[in-house]
Amino acid sequence: MRLAQHSIRPNVTRSPSDIQLRPPVATDGRAVHALIAACPPLDPNSLYCNLLQCSHFAPTCSIALSDDRAVGFVSAYRPPEAPGTLFIWQVAVAAEARGRGLGKQMLSEILRRPSCAGVTELQTTITPSNRASWALFGSFARDMAATLTSRTFFDRHAHLDGRHESEILVAIGPLHRRRNH
Repeated sequence: MRLAQHSIRPNVTRSPSDIQLRPPVATDGRAVHALIAACPPLDPNSLYCNLLQCSHFAPTCSIALSDDRAVGFVSAYRPPEAPGTLFIWQVAVAAEARGRGLGKQMLSEILRRPSCAGVTELQTTITPSNRASWALFGSFARDMAATLTSRTFFDRHAHLDGRHESEILVAIGPLHRRRNH
């Protein structure tokens, strides 16, 4: 899927592999939707949800593009009751872009934005079997010289009708000045 050309590309950065990172725009919604669908075990959301992420939540989300094709996406937001927290909803990286640290690059790029001024903690939820996410966030915590803690957030039986693994809340903080990664 090709993305629409954008005449204005705010906050565009280039990763070492020449992948462009930037906040998403609404026209990226379909590409994000397709990318997430191609990245199991991520739960697919509705196209409408992805459109909102690419518009209302764009200041705290990041899309990674290679030749104008979406190869990565991070959806995140700052919970109103915890403004010092950045909650990472999903990290999607296309198969051909994996193994190059793109997930960490997108997380770092978001945290450098003015929209994340004052963020001192990163949170996410991870299922026990999602080894890739555990590796990503463990490595990110080490790079940030921050502590990683975890606890059950949504229990398989109490919250998810036994149809989904428990979701473990992972907190990384306090966040320190980022080192090279």
